[in-house]
Amino acid sequence: HTFFIKMRLITALLVLNAAATAVGFAPPAGHGTSAVRGDAALGAKRDFLRRIFRRPSRLAAKERGSGYGAPVDNISETVGNTPMVKINRLAPEGVTIYAKAEFFNPLSSVKDRLALSIIETAEKEGKLKPGDTVIEATSGNTGIAVAMMCAQRGYDCVITMAEPFSVERRKLMRMLGAKVIVTPKAGKGTGMVEKAAELAEKHGWFLCHQFETEANWKFHEATTGPEIINDIKAAGSKLDYWVTGYGTGGTYHGAGKYIKAKSPDTKIVLAEPGAAALIDSGVKTERNADGSPAGTHPAFSAHPIQGWTPDFIPLVLEKGMELDLMDDYVSIPDGAAVETSQALAKKEGILTGISGGGTMWAAIETAKKAPKGSVIVAMLPDTGERYLSTPLFASIDADMNEAELEIARSTPSWILEPAA
Repeated sequence: HTFFIKMRLITALLVLNAAATAVGFAPPAGHGTSAVRGDAALGAKRDFLRRIFRRPSRLAAKERGSGYGAPVDNISETVGNTPMVKINRLAPEGVTIYAKAEFFNPLSSVKDRLALSIIETAEKEGKLKPGDTVIEATSGNTGIAVAMMCAQRGYDCVITMAEPFSVERRKLMRMLGAKVIVTPKAGKGTGMVEKAAELAEKHGWFLCHQFETEANWKFHEATTGPEIINDIKAAGSKLDYWVTGYGTGGTYHGAGKYIKAKSPDTKIVLAEPGAAALIDSGVKTERNADGSPAGTHPAFSAHPIQGWTPDFIPLVLEKGMELDLMDDYVSIPDGAAVETSQALAKKEGILTGISGGGTMWAAIETAKKAPKGSVIVAMLPDTGERYLSTPLFASIDADMNEAELEIARSTPSWILEPAA
């Protein structure tokens, strides 16, 4: 590493010397040789040094310091255009895996897209007016995103959420001004959906219907899918596999539809928890007249991947499955999603949630069987910070362990010894 830096310095000095000669550092008439060199020469030096030292590796990312662009009018304008990040240490040799990092959205999840689309569509259709209240059932990420949109637009917000989902999510929604109605664990996802519908009908509130509305998948068809295809094209590559799980099915349905239309040879891989193999069962969900689930799916059992696979097949997903988009199916075994999410943090510096770990596990398994040279894109739906009270962080200590205490004791000052 030191040798590399020295060589860069030498190269910089040699090229600067050539630049000085080319631009011309002759002193102005009437001044001695110690006169300050011209602005053009100084500008050339500055520009060259920026190119040499600003970025230690060859990246396609926007130049640091160039700015985001013109200031945006409100937070909703920052939704979308999330980056894809190469997986370097976990990807099998000979295959390229990119992570579509949806935690770059303003409230750190893919559901920001859904919430923006639902609210804007309802406004355009006249279903949502100033002073209205918005309500939705959620495992957390959609509720956080809806609360963000309501705060930005000035709507009141009520969220129903089943008891098992992480308390961080409740606090985030309340921080954003929402009222959170927690439903009993026994009701599962169906219970929180029924409660939201019941409250909407009684109080005349606008119900988002994230599991049924076309505004969900259509936004992914208009944004997520094009982003993936355009970014792969910008890299000079071809997309061989696209891997995703499902919560509502909006990403799979909308982005998958666009990807298949623009890149028919791309294989779409759908993943779900082995403990809740609803799609794999071949059994459809019974529905109410509005498309919402009439009850719990018989193949469902509890699993740790929050936000994925509720206890029913969402209508948005079912409609997507009717398009025959899926080329391959991956069942996520118990523990694999948590372990892979932890590995992404420790090996790649990527902090994603359990669902991101599940998708990446499916992508790595796909890569193991893929031809050499294949390019795979995997969706990372949200950030790991949303899971502090879940199994994802169960093995992570808050207090210093023995290895950390040994480091602390290696010098004499300010040692915080554990309580006796």
